[in-house]
Amino acid sequence: MRLGLDVSQHQLEWPEILRRARFAEEAGFDGVWVFDHFKALYADPKGPCLEGWTLLAALAAATQRVRLGTLVTGMTYRFPSILAAEAVTVDHVSGGRLELAVGAAWNRDEHRELGIPFPPIRERAERLEEGIQVLRLLMTADDASFEGRHYRLDHATYRPRPVQQPHPPIWVGAGGERLTIPIAARQADVWHGFGSVEALRRRARVLDEYAEGAGRDPASIARASSLSISESWDEVLARAEALREMGFSALEVSWPSEGWGRIEEFVQKVMPELVT
Repeated sequence: MRLGLDVSQHQLEWPEILRRARFAEEAGFDGVWVFDHFKALYADPKGPCLEGWTLLAALAAATQRVRLGTLVTGMTYRFPSILAAEAVTVDHVSGGRLELAVGAAWNRDEHRELGIPFPPIRERAERLEEGIQVLRLLMTADDASFEGRHYRLDHATYRPRPVQQPHPPIWVGAGGERLTIPIAARQADVWHGFGSVEALRRRARVLDEYAEGAGRDPASIARASSLSISESWDEVLARAEALREMGFSALEVSWPSEGWGRIEEFVQKVMPELVT
């Protein structure tokens, strides 16, 4: 089981974010994750919130081993062609440690406040799938053209190629059984699901069905989810073990509201049982 640490940059400034990332590297976590929002989602809405992709580039230069990603990037926030350039840049700065995680976006209020269009869910799902296709083309092909309903490329070339070939792993965060999970089934290297164990069990079956319908081997799609560690250690272990048995190979540990003491206790008492 691969364990990443979501450093949760709500209300944090650079020194504390860097401290958490370096702790993750020293403690043996596989990855460090940030979110892709432009304002803090919890506590003081006027508190600090550093931007996700420039933050990844800074963390890439300040770490040596951990993999890095946003959990997840809403496709509505940037043209996918621009996101492709950002992703390749982070992959180079990190020496090939990027996980490229995207989703359809959900935060209506944030879009409204910042003047970013927030289309209905069906269009956001369409943009997600088209965006992934644009990302993949720009990271792998020269003179790439694409004509979608929402995005287009006209004989576009972007260089350099990513360090990871043919491209960094593409994660799709998806919970919708009719719109976004089918996209993950068609496009994802890794599906990131959320919810209870039973909800994830059902959604994993849906993913498998759509993958088979798309001509893909369901086993070729890795599965990931998040892990809260604010519950009792028995409950934390029970969820992790249940997901492992279901074929989930990566868990992103949410930074606990209890703070440093809780995460340090997790590393000492629980983490060894999950990574062996």
